[in-house]
Amino acid sequence: MVTKKKSEETETSTKPVKKKAPVKAPKDSKPGASKRGSQSSEAQDTKASSTAKAKAPSAKKTAAAPDAPKAVSTKSLVFHAPDPALFPAWKPGNESEPGEKIVRRRTRADRAAKVEEAKASSKSSDSTVQKVRGSTRLEAKRQRRRDGREGTRRRQSVTESEFLARRESVDRVMAVRETPERTQIAVIEDSVVVEHYVARSEESSLIGNVYLGRVQNVLPSMEAAFVDIGRGRNAVLYSGEVDWEAASEAGVTGPRRIEAALKTGDSVLVQVTKDPIGHKGARLTSQISLPGRYLVYVPGGAMNGISRKLPDTERSRLKGILKKVLPESAGVIVRTAAEGATEEQLTTDVERLQNQWATLQKESEGAEAPALLHSEPDLLVKIVRDVFNEDFDKLVISGASAKQTIEGYLSQVAPDLIARIEDHTGGIDPFVEYRVTEGIAKALDRKVWLPSGGSLVIDRTEAMTVVDVNTGKFVGSGGNLEETVTKNNLEAAEEIVRQLRLRDIGGIIVIDFIDMVLESNRDMVLQRLMECLGRDRTKHQVAEVTSLGLVQMTRKKLGLGLLETFSEACEACQGRGVIVSHEPVSRSKSSEGSSSRRKKPAATPTVEPHQITDGARNAIAQIAKSTVGVTNASEEGEAKAAPKTRGSKKPKASQPDILDSVLAALPEAPAPGTSKRRRRASSAGASADPAVKDASSASD
Repeated sequence: MVTKKKSEETETSTKPVKKKAPVKAPKDSKPGASKRGSQSSEAQDTKASSTAKAKAPSAKKTAAAPDAPKAVSTKSLVFHAPDPALFPAWKPGNESEPGEKIVRRRTRADRAAKVEEAKASSKSSDSTVQKVRGSTRLEAKRQRRRDGREGTRRRQSVTESEFLARRESVDRVMAVRETPERTQIAVIEDSVVVEHYVARSEESSLIGNVYLGRVQNVLPSMEAAFVDIGRGRNAVLYSGEVDWEAASEAGVTGPRRIEAALKTGDSVLVQVTKDPIGHKGARLTSQISLPGRYLVYVPGGAMNGISRKLPDTERSRLKGILKKVLPESAGVIVRTAAEGATEEQLTTDVERLQNQWATLQKESEGAEAPALLHSEPDLLVKIVRDVFNEDFDKLVISGASAKQTIEGYLSQVAPDLIARIEDHTGGIDPFVEYRVTEGIAKALDRKVWLPSGGSLVIDRTEAMTVVDVNTGKFVGSGGNLEETVTKNNLEAAEEIVRQLRLRDIGGIIVIDFIDMVLESNRDMVLQRLMECLGRDRTKHQVAEVTSLGLVQMTRKKLGLGLLETFSEACEACQGRGVIVSHEPVSRSKSSEGSSSRRKKPAATPTVEPHQITDGARNAIAQIAKSTVGVTNASEEGEAKAAPKTRGSKKPKASQPDILDSVLAALPEAPAPGTSKRRRRASSAGASADPAVKDASSASD
């Protein structure tokens, strides 16, 4: 249809052309010359009114000459005169005088009005605080999940070869040391300690315990509720941790607000997810989860998850088993320890956790809040359950009670791992033999040295932990600066992950690597960091690399941390490291001493008259002692010859005469502003008496 219309238009446009006589071009002319000739003929035809109508056909015919290039459409070559109606009508007085300039000005009234309206709208939007529809914590949770899904899309799946290579390349050992006061557990990878746990009998963790609590207070503005669980300090339950599906079944309708789901005095079934730290109470959730050996049972959960540390083939196998074993009314999260587990082992684990949940429900119906319904085992059993698996070569235990506890647990859930238990019977402490104590001592320092000579500086603040990477003593071996910096950053990435695990650092973590020019090197360092974080079982997420080259990441904080375990706050400075004074503090003594030594020669000494030095005082004491001894001996002889009378007193030596003679021998004090040379007093008695000479030399 389109071709037909074009052909019809071509025919209609070419009909009047055929009636007009063609304009002949010179024989010896080229296509360019024919065009110029047609333009000149058109100029002549324009002057004559009789031949004005022949302008278009002549141009059209000239353009269609055999020597000229052919056009796609004939209609495009037709000249269309402008419509006079489009031009404004002429009025007398519109002509401008010669030499007069016409100035065109734009009116900015409308534009200024629009700008004012935009400013007013922006001010109104800035002055009013915006709020989120529904719960702010739930919206933040949705955003985190969206970010997590985007990160998982970008993340590559772990192949079976990579999984096996990662397992075989690391030599893992777990060491347990039991003492009367505590039990310490250390995880060692390639002869270097990477994790450390302390279990005390008087200090047990609350994480995983299930309580029937009583709501004490609900704060709608904070979207939180404070719950009494019988531990003295109230725990906190945020709106993002409320089981809204159970609340909707209970009849809660409308937007998800915590004041609609919980009221003061209500009994609620909660589980502790974080221990109380400092002035903060324990953190709770009403979404109960019961951990097992191979999986975590989530009652009422609608989704199932499998550890991403497992290869794709193993994940697909476990999915098929869970479809047969798992009930529809519950969900599970499969652990990394489930790698290689049989269908019978998974079925046994699911049935045991189902019975445990049924027992909890029965106890919650008859209990009175606050009450403890389920308590997690001690830390030793939890670490063996969560961490110890086929990846470890052996488990070294020092202590009979600890060995009995571990063997009793493994005999129920994983009998094949009992053969890897070794009893440490040597005289050397296992923590000394595996250099665990040395690693802990280095981890308590602020500065960590890298094997090549670089260093890490780790500073902890209230909001985040900052890690600074420095080259230190590492100067490289050949190459250029980019190669040296990249090698240092690669080594720092491995050490940073080890320090995060050993120190149990959580929250926001910012890493300042040394700037690299090539993007490929930056990607290599980030990839090495992600590979090392794959060994960390604590939940973590690398957010992004900022424009300044800083790597931002988060890590879930569970316990106190290594520094808090082995230290206590200073009573003088309260852990700040400085002592604050109400007045400006003067300079240190060393700076004062150096400044006084520099200024002392310039100052004019002021000596008081008859000033006695320490040496002169000692000499005077010796002279007085010797003189008093001689006079006392002569007086005693006289006293024996003379009769004793009642009330008579012993005559005392005339000490002022001796002191006057000594003071007369001392040097005179120079007048202010005179020379520093001292003139000696010339006296016959002073020069004759050797004791006085000693006093004068001592005073000098």
